[in-house]
Amino acid sequence: MARRPLPRILSNGSAQLARSRELARTAADSATDVLHPLITITRGLRRLAAAGRRRWTETPKERRGALLFLVASVVLVVALAPYGPLLAAITLMAAAAWQGRERSTAASDGPDESQTQRLKSLYDALVPHFSAAEDPEPLYSHGGAWDKAFPTYAFDGGGRISQLVVRYPAYFTDGEPEARARIENLLAAKSGRGREYHFTWDEEGNQLTVGVLLPLPVDIAAQRFVTTPGETVLGFTDPTRVQRTLPVTCGERQRDVPPVVWRTGLRSTEPHLLALGQPGSGTSTLLRSIALQALRHGDVVIVDGGGTGEYACLTGRDGVLAVEAGLAGVTAGLEWAATETERRLIAANRAHQAGDPPPDDTKRPLWILLDRPTAFTHLAAADGRKDPQSLLQVPLRHGRPANVTVVVAEQLDSVDALSDPVRQHTRARVVLGPATAAQLESVLGAPPRTTPIDELPPGRGYARLGTGPVHRLQVPATPNPYDDATPDALCEAVLDLLPPRTAPADGETIPEQDPPEGKPAPVPTDEEAEQDPADDAQSQQAAQAMANEPLPDPAPVPTKKPLPDPVPVPTKGPLPDPAPVLTKETLPDQVPVLTKET
Repeated sequence: MARRPLPRILSNGSAQLARSRELARTAADSATDVLHPLITITRGLRRLAAAGRRRWTETPKERRGALLFLVASVVLVVALAPYGPLLAAITLMAAAAWQGRERSTAASDGPDESQTQRLKSLYDALVPHFSAAEDPEPLYSHGGAWDKAFPTYAFDGGGRISQLVVRYPAYFTDGEPEARARIENLLAAKSGRGREYHFTWDEEGNQLTVGVLLPLPVDIAAQRFVTTPGETVLGFTDPTRVQRTLPVTCGERQRDVPPVVWRTGLRSTEPHLLALGQPGSGTSTLLRSIALQALRHGDVVIVDGGGTGEYACLTGRDGVLAVEAGLAGVTAGLEWAATETERRLIAANRAHQAGDPPPDDTKRPLWILLDRPTAFTHLAAADGRKDPQSLLQVPLRHGRPANVTVVVAEQLDSVDALSDPVRQHTRARVVLGPATAAQLESVLGAPPRTTPIDELPPGRGYARLGTGPVHRLQVPATPNPYDDATPDALCEAVLDLLPPRTAPADGETIPEQDPPEGKPAPVPTDEEAEQDPADDAQSQQAAQAMANEPLPDPAPVPTKKPLPDPVPVPTKGPLPDPAPVLTKETLPDQVPVLTKET
């Protein structure tokens, strides 16, 4: 049976398909050329809509109403203006065409020579840490390819590494803090000093992500933060692990910044705070910031161990119970705080046993702020007195149910002088200023995820609340308003937050004021009359002599000795005769009357 030939369309189908594909491509190119303006405008409208949506999302909720009113006003003016809609449409099309244009970007073929050399040196430095002699296919070897170990990298404008993803072998002990610390220090040194790097370890994927952290804002001054009672803002941090932001005012503009919020009270797991730092690191600034926030809902007792008057602006303010800088005053104040803690505990316990709510005087928070308490330890030891730190044992152990919070600020070189209750019961920790990795880990209990640097602005450090993560911290600027070196804007910000002065400071006197017109002068009391009787008699005689009138009969001058009782107290013997009572008739015989001739 003869084979039938294939159909004509199948025999030369490849040529027809190629011709059809070419015609379709030509038609598509022609349509693209014809519809290019429409495509450009559509792309521009899409980009404008995305920008408007992003602008709406970034606008705070309290400003969205004003933004809607502004947009509606513009639309109304354009609609009412002559040729307004036409001009608006033309303007919109022109903006869309400009936004939708094709932007030519120069595609980089890869890192340049200097960047390649930097990555190569970083790879060679990691070879001794990530290589093993038993590995048949080592990822890190001398003379190996660095592009397999660094799949992602980025450089800043100065040519330094800004982001890097490092792959490491599975046998590397990434679960040991010592091994991690070695790699982090090496990467920080090779990538460029003077910056803070954040390290993210992915143990499952055997990858390490290195990123450069931006500097924390230092222009946030003291202000009223949006918090609830029992919340205290220690400072501000990075948005890496904080899911909350607070609106703050920086000059004339407002922005949202992630804070480090410390919660105190009955339900707090970290009721007390310990702040350590070098001299000039900002521990006193932190205590002033905490005091200004605590005075909104509670009372404050301040112990100034520095003796430099850093808290003089709080003396005599409403809610400030005492500002002590001497050993006797500090001891008395802390003894009162311990007694008050015990009283609150007893009152609250009685209320709980009776099934009643706690008394109101036990609900108001009491804050005890101590700046350098170890200075009084040496003074007490030299004077043979009791250490004031021993009086903190009751507030530290039983302060949470009594709404008593203790905040201690001390220098790093005096940590050993702190008492055991202070170091055991202060679970919230803050370290300000330059510190080594060993010091940070010993104080905070865990190493930070960033590399510490040597030069830090005042109020800059790390914070850890209990067993939580270690955060970078920048304390809001709260300087001493009485310091001449403080800028006026910061002084006004602190003075605006101070409560009114309700009691004169030590050594001050309140001047006497004249009584208002139409009201009699205040009558002196008996005690005031007994103090200066001779002055009163002389002033009366001088006034009568100036009036040129005869002097009246002198009245008996009162003395401090009381007059004898008319009836004597009975005794065991016979009653004596009653003493004669002085009368007005007997006075002239006993006391001569002065006349004008005499």
